[in-house]
Amino acid sequence: MHAYARIAGTFFLAATLGGPAAAQTRWDMPTPYPDGNFHTKNIASFAQDVKTATGGALEIRLHTAGSLLKHPEIKRGVRQGTAQIGEVLISLHANESPVYGLDSVPFLATSYDGARKLYEAQRPALEKRLAEEGLVLLFSVPWPPQGVYAKKLISSVDDLKGLKFRTYNPGTGRIAALAGAVPVQIEVPDLPTAFATGRVEVTITSGSTGVEARFWDFVSHYHDTQAWLPRNMVFVNKAAWDGLSADLRGKVLDAAKAAEARGWEASVVETNQRLQQLRDSKMTVVSPAPAGLLDGLKKMGVELSAEWEKAAGAEGAAILSAYRK
Repeated sequence: MHAYARIAGTFFLAATLGGPAAAQTRWDMPTPYPDGNFHTKNIASFAQDVKTATGGALEIRLHTAGSLLKHPEIKRGVRQGTAQIGEVLISLHANESPVYGLDSVPFLATSYDGARKLYEAQRPALEKRLAEEGLVLLFSVPWPPQGVYAKKLISSVDDLKGLKFRTYNPGTGRIAALAGAVPVQIEVPDLPTAFATGRVEVTITSGSTGVEARFWDFVSHYHDTQAWLPRNMVFVNKAAWDGLSADLRGKVLDAAKAAEARGWEASVVETNQRLQQLRDSKMTVVSPAPAGLLDGLKKMGVELSAEWEKAAGAEGAAILSAYRK
């Protein structure tokens, strides 16, 4: 063999057999939100932590802003192995199981402490449900508290009647129905166009979404209702998970634990920063929200909580009992 060929062959073997471990396992991870979103930033740090901790033996490649799979398709895609790991808003899948809708029941948990306690009570049932679908929960991070964006002051729930109400999960759809509003299912990337064209007149979402989508170009008021703190979850395909060594799984779990703690802290910071950005952008921030609106939403919360508990049965009753202790 020619000397050059022998050298080239040696380098080829080194690259394929004894080269960097980063080439060994790669996971694709679709996420629904853009790179600037605090959830996405946290997940990017998680992916880097995994790569560093495993010496490149596991690499997670992010596909943000729905570029690989659209938000409603992500969980199914991870189940089917189209991607190995993904992130979704938990309540997006509330129609599949009541456990997915618990964190978005209005006025059940309205603070970070309450949301943390609710998560701790919910997590075993959440892990069980995901396991039944061939998925493994890694971590969960809350959004800032939810408020009402509108093109006018909303003084009471009655003011929502007849308005085109953007919904994004079964819970918000139920709120729209109870308020007599017109529900319109719209994902975040389409919201600016929906507001600009009149397809949507009001929505309940976080300060984060309002800033990222520049809501001040389309609506005038943000009502700081602090109605609930919905959470995202990051999960992995169980077959892909089982394909890792015990050592690698341990390192991923360590990175997930750090990401969860970092994400909760980032959400608190996000809440304060985004509300100030709304004010700086000349949006009228009504904080606290009008008593009439809060009272109406709280009444809905009592009704929706009872509906959730009935749908969830004994398991749901146990979760709520643990939360309320």
